[in-house]
Amino acid sequence: MKVVIPAAGLGTRFLPATKSMPKEMLPVLNRPVIQYVVEEAVAAGADDITIITGRSKRALEDHFDRNPELAGSAELPALRQLDELSEKAQIHFVRQRSPRGLADALLSAEKHIGSHSFGVLLGDSIHLCDPPLLRQLQEVFEKMGGRSSILALEVVPDQKVSSYGIAAGPEVAERTIDVQRLVEKPRLEEAPARTAITGAYYLTPTVFDAIRETPPDHRGEIQLTDALVHLMAREKIYGLVFRGRRYDTGTPELWLEANVRFALADPKYRDRLREVIGDASTPP
Repeated sequence: MKVVIPAAGLGTRFLPATKSMPKEMLPVLNRPVIQYVVEEAVAAGADDITIITGRSKRALEDHFDRNPELAGSAELPALRQLDELSEKAQIHFVRQRSPRGLADALLSAEKHIGSHSFGVLLGDSIHLCDPPLLRQLQEVFEKMGGRSSILALEVVPDQKVSSYGIAAGPEVAERTIDVQRLVEKPRLEEAPARTAITGAYYLTPTVFDAIRETPPDHRGEIQLTDALVHLMAREKIYGLVFRGRRYDTGTPELWLEANVRFALADPKYRDRLREVIGDASTPP
């Protein structure tokens, strides 16, 4: 399976931390977010991964490369696990020349993807799913004939509708809809459904032509939701309300929440964190 991971965003919500460090390298416990994403792709069967980067993102490449200074510490389990991960899939890096939106970032991978269908995972979202999310999407792709793009969806509360692209359409199988409407960040009263596009996809290569047909928005960015509207004129699109949980780390609040939830689930950190939370009323 080929997988593309867009990781070229500027990370302005985390400034000044991200002035010279990619937001995808921010840790959740002791691993950077991008490592969780690559692990997720490999668990789904990915053997060819393209990470889309941008200026000041060199640390992403360095993370998955061997470090001579740490060669003598190769017996450390954490380093062994990372080395083993890097050997399970070919990892390629392609630079987006300017920050022109998610769809434009995907277009940077076109020559590498070629005529293959491919998975997409965002570089700042972690999914805990069984089976892995991309495998769930691939199964729907095959079930629907292998010629239609598949979107990962989740039902969101009313107050979050305006923060997402919304997909709507009739249910054609368990947890699966035939997408007939796509609306980018609608107001609640204008939203056709509560099923939000979460940022994971299994796409046909036809999406690249759709992206080229899509004009930039008022900020000069090409939105993937807009490109998917063009894609619907060419082929069917289905949406799957996936089984599992997503952890968005795209804002400081969400990143902090992910760290807390992962720590509470880990016996190594759980008890100490509970002590700290119990002491939270004491000023630092």
